[in-house]
Amino acid sequence: MNLHDLQTPALLIDAGALEHNLKTMSAALPGPKLRPHVKAHKCTELAKRQAARGHRGFTCATPLEVVGMAKAGLGDDLLLANESLDPRRLEAMAECEGRVTVAVDSEATIEAAARCGIHEVLVDVNVGLPRCGCPPTDAGRLAESARRQGLRVRGVMGYEGHLMAVADRETRQAGVEASMKQLLEAHALTGGDIVSAGGTGSYDINPWANEIQAGSYALMDTEYQKLGLPFEQALFVYATVISKCPGFAVGDSGLKALGMDHGNPDMLGATVLFCSDEHITFVPEGDLAVGDRVRVVPGHVDPTMAKHERVHVVEGETVLETWPVDLRGW
Repeated sequence: MNLHDLQTPALLIDAGALEHNLKTMSAALPGPKLRPHVKAHKCTELAKRQAARGHRGFTCATPLEVVGMAKAGLGDDLLLANESLDPRRLEAMAECEGRVTVAVDSEATIEAAARCGIHEVLVDVNVGLPRCGCPPTDAGRLAESARRQGLRVRGVMGYEGHLMAVADRETRQAGVEASMKQLLEAHALTGGDIVSAGGTGSYDINPWANEIQAGSYALMDTEYQKLGLPFEQALFVYATVISKCPGFAVGDSGLKALGMDHGNPDMLGATVLFCSDEHITFVPEGDLAVGDRVRVVPGHVDPTMAKHERVHVVEGETVLETWPVDLRGW
C-alpha cells in the first residue's frame, strides 16, 4: 500500500526511526536492565520487536495489558506497575500463562492480591510524584504483611515521573538522585532483588535502579524531544489538508486523534495555532493545496496511541505493515 492510499487521520510509525530507537536503547540498557513500558504504545507487535532486542520483562499499566501480553507469548516477566483491587482483573492476571507481579502500596491491595491468586508483588513507593506509592518508611511493614499472606516480595518500585520532563539535565539528575535515595532506603527495609524505576527521561542518569521502566523512547513525542535525547521521532499522525484560507490551513486530525495533555502538537514546516475536535489549524511555511498530506508530531505518545485502533509502519511512501493497537482500553 502507498502512504497516500491511507484514510486520514492515520497513525504512522517511521520504520527507520523505530529501528534506530530500539537499537540505541538496547545498547544503553541491554537485556534485563530495561523493562519496557508497554503503556507507551499498547501494541504487542511492537513489544515483540523489543523482546527480540533482548528485553523479555515488560512493564504494564493495566490488567488488560498484562493479559494481552501473556496471550501474545510475551509473559516471561510481566509487572503491573499499578494498583488494582478488582477481583476479576486480579484473577485474570493470576490465571495468565507466564510470570505476573503486581504493585502494592497498602494493606487493601496486598489482601486483594493474595485473595485472588497473585503470587508475587513489588512494594510501590512514593518517591516524589503525587500518585500511587506508600511512604518509604512504610515499605518494610507492607513487605512483612505481604509475606505473612503468602506473597513473594520481589523488591520495590518507584517512579520519579515528576522529573521526566525537567529540561536542565543537571537539575533532572539531582532530582532523580534524591528520589532514588528514598527508594533505596525503602528497599533496605523490604529486601528482594528488584529496584525498579525510571523512564525515558532518566534512562541514562539513574544508576541506582537495576531496571528502568522506559517506554516513550521507542516512538517519542514533542515533550521528550525537548530533552535532546538520542532517539528519533518515529510517531506521526497523518492528516489531509481539507481547507485553506489566506494565512492558515486546516487538516483533519484534531483532539480526537492526538494526545493533547502536553499541549499542542508540532508540524514539520508549519506552526500549529490550535486543535479542535476533528481539525488542526496551522500556518504553513510553504505552499500547500487542499488535498495535500501533512505529518503531525504528537505532544504525548501514550494517549495518542490509545486513540487509534491501528498503526501503519512506513518507509518513505510505502506502508510496510499495519499493526493493531491491541492493548487499548481497561
